[in-house]
Amino acid sequence: MALLAVGCAAQPTAGTPPAPAFNATDTAWIQLMIPMDERALLLAEPAPSRKGDPALAALAARTGLRLREDLVRLRDLLELSGIPDTRPHEGHDMPGMVSLDTLKRAGTATGRAFDRILTDALRAHLTQSRMLCASEHTQGQAGKAKEEAAAVARSTAEQISWLDELRPAEPAASGGATPATVP
Repeated sequence: MALLAVGCAAQPTAGTPPAPAFNATDTAWIQLMIPMDERALLLAEPAPSRKGDPALAALAARTGLRLREDLVRLRDLLELSGIPDTRPHEGHDMPGMVSLDTLKRAGTATGRAFDRILTDALRAHLTQSRMLCASEHTQGQAGKAKEEAAAVARSTAEQISWLDELRPAEPAASGGATPATVP
């Protein structure tokens, strides 16, 4: 009778295997990209009101739209992963993350000074985002997370191109000094 009961149980079927579970790289990538994108969005949103370059303000608006879209998908991935939203990177200032100091400086800046802050911070954010997406692509396990990382990487590459058209990257100063901020 026990064999008969086992035989009636649902059996695995051939076809598409289940999606792999989220590994530590997947969840770390999601948990890092969310606060990075949130901070970048806080910088991009006020750009049109800062009386700077209209083309740069338009780029910031497009970037803001993409960041909001990315955040929706990243939060969906976090929920799908089953990892609670504990915000382990809250308050951190890491490479590519718009710092609280940068947000403070941007909050009082207008015109060329704001444009410079926006340009530098967006370039750093986009560059770091691409690097993190590359790591997710090679070390992540969950297909949906890897797909999102690929989409974000393509989007950031496009945004970097737009930024380069408007404000080419400045060469690094020799001797480790940082370039002066344009007022």
